[in-house]
Amino acid sequence: MRRLMCFCVVVFVMPGSASAQKPPLLPDQDLAALAQELSGETAKRNLEGLARFHRQRGSQGFHSAAELVAERARAYGLSDVAILQFPADGKIFYGTQRSRPGWDAEFAELWEMREEGKAANAAHDAAPGGRTGGGPWKPVLQMASYEAEPVVLAEDSESADLTADLVDVGDGTKEGHYAGQDVKGKIVLAGAQPGAVQDLAVGKFGAAGIVSYAQNQKTAWWGEDENLIRWGHLETFSPNKTFGFMVSLKTARALRERLAQGEQIRLHATVKAGQHPGNYEVVTATIPGADPKLNEEIAFSCHLDHQRPGANDNASGCVTILEVARALQRLIHDGKLARPARTIRFIWPPEMEGTVTLLNAKPEFRRRIKAAVHMDMVGGGPATKAVLHITRGPMSLPSFVHDVAWAFGEFVNEQSYKFAATGGAEYPLVAPQGGKEPLQAQYSAYTMGSDHDVYQDSSFKIPAIYLNDWPDRYIHTNFDTAANIDPTKLKRAAFIGAASGYVLANAGRQEWLETTILQGHELRKSQSEPLLWNLSNDEACNFYRENLAYEKAVAESTQPFTGESSIRVVNDAAVRCEGPPRKSTGQPLVYKRRPEPLGPLAVFGYDYFADHAKTAGLETPKLLGYEGLWGSGEEFAYEVLNFADGKRSAQQIRDAVSAEYGPIPLDFVVEYLRALEKIGLVEQAR
Repeated sequence: MRRLMCFCVVVFVMPGSASAQKPPLLPDQDLAALAQELSGETAKRNLEGLARFHRQRGSQGFHSAAELVAERARAYGLSDVAILQFPADGKIFYGTQRSRPGWDAEFAELWEMREEGKAANAAHDAAPGGRTGGGPWKPVLQMASYEAEPVVLAEDSESADLTADLVDVGDGTKEGHYAGQDVKGKIVLAGAQPGAVQDLAVGKFGAAGIVSYAQNQKTAWWGEDENLIRWGHLETFSPNKTFGFMVSLKTARALRERLAQGEQIRLHATVKAGQHPGNYEVVTATIPGADPKLNEEIAFSCHLDHQRPGANDNASGCVTILEVARALQRLIHDGKLARPARTIRFIWPPEMEGTVTLLNAKPEFRRRIKAAVHMDMVGGGPATKAVLHITRGPMSLPSFVHDVAWAFGEFVNEQSYKFAATGGAEYPLVAPQGGKEPLQAQYSAYTMGSDHDVYQDSSFKIPAIYLNDWPDRYIHTNFDTAANIDPTKLKRAAFIGAASGYVLANAGRQEWLETTILQGHELRKSQSEPLLWNLSNDEACNFYRENLAYEKAVAESTQPFTGESSIRVVNDAAVRCEGPPRKSTGQPLVYKRRPEPLGPLAVFGYDYFADHAKTAGLETPKLLGYEGLWGSGEEFAYEVLNFADGKRSAQQIRDAVSAEYGPIPLDFVVEYLRALEKIGLVEQAR
């Protein structure tokens, strides 16, 4: 899972609240059946299997993981089990995703060399070329081994076999970092990701390779454990092919100190790896619906690719939807649950790029899927410091499905807290080998960073429930292991997802929909109040108006499921502001998105906007670097494009995204829309 910085307000719903102890969405017998059948231990056993594989896109490790998932799905009795394959060669496009060629590695080692007869850590004597004598150099210390820990080799590394001196270039991302340094033919030691360094270090200054000590995403625990090795990436499409090794902060600090003292450090790197034409592989399976005339589906998704072990990110999401599939299939087969009206589909793709590919290559999928339940990191135990979020969709796609998910999340919060506090609860949802802590899931505003961005993009408009852990102190490191995964957490995430998906697969004209939406409205209203503290009166009025429109649209979103909209919406925002909404001056500037290409612009390993803007000679729009009160550039850009529907003016789009992420200048929005027009993504509506 990618992480973007975003301000989100959350509310803990604790015992004693006015909410019901049982959600009205399912009968007691259905809740009990799910609670009894779902197994955190079964999910964790499958996770331990997946965590054995280095699951890079298009690799043998990914294929082995896909085969494991498909084998389990068949064993559980699911229907239509298949591993779909889509060619990926770096040239084929699937909507906005330029297919990335497969990448495999066979072998990689990094050794420190020492001149024979020379004592360890002796300072070199400034002889020409850094040599201290004429003796042969021998390997003395293995610094990295792909066989032992695949995370040490940066993804998209190319083959190499060389011995070269190490040069410290600091962060390595600016030309000034190389001032006075001779790095040609040498290996650079850099604090940034290899992909952020390679075009300067290799392309401009002629370095032979990279050793990176890039750190993890910042949390409260950032930098505390200097033994963590961060997952590294080179740029897939960079012309400056090279290799990158990843080392811990502890290792890097020792190397930097020795280099600062003038010591010559010579390394030998051996890499057998590289890109190759391959396939995106997507595992899919179904539980067929009961109504053959209702050609609709509810999808469960995750992302199967990641470095080894990648336990929470994202073996946890993959095995949790697999456990949902197993439990629902068994309960339906045994007659303990009625077969749902809609088909339930399960999807295991590479992150984001696989989902964009699937929805472009299989248009029948995107037409049938009415909603998705996406899980990306849902099993983090106490050591990870993880908190489970039930994340709403963007304001550009209002939907009641998020209220359904929160109804079950709130229920699990209440039941698990009651059990932890008193030792007794009707639905403790505790796994025998798991913890007993309360869940304390949070209902969060939209944050980007996983496949839910793809589903909810304006190309597809599929509302997605997003279950995700954050923070996680071990994300993207060698310490993201199965030992840190809690079976109880897996069971609870599976319960929230299974109950939500089953309800949506049966959703019709049930009275509970209205109550659920109203409860969601009240919670969103309470969460929004702190956001107003830093807004002017005009912006506060805009905030109220946009949120009222959003709540009305949430009520109307039931129509595709029920045939009618929920009509009861609490309308208290209109009285907060005096005067009409602001009006655009002059002729309104209205844009609409073109039918092609489909998908979000910042996908995975490829940036459609950046690539096409460079070709068109465009400067980077100011919107992309903008930091709002509680949103950042990529989020603003995502929503500006989503709101470009041929109905809203640029001013109205500006008002909508300002209500979602904080005020933004109108000219930033207009500049970005004009840039989108120049690269052929939007056109002016006539």
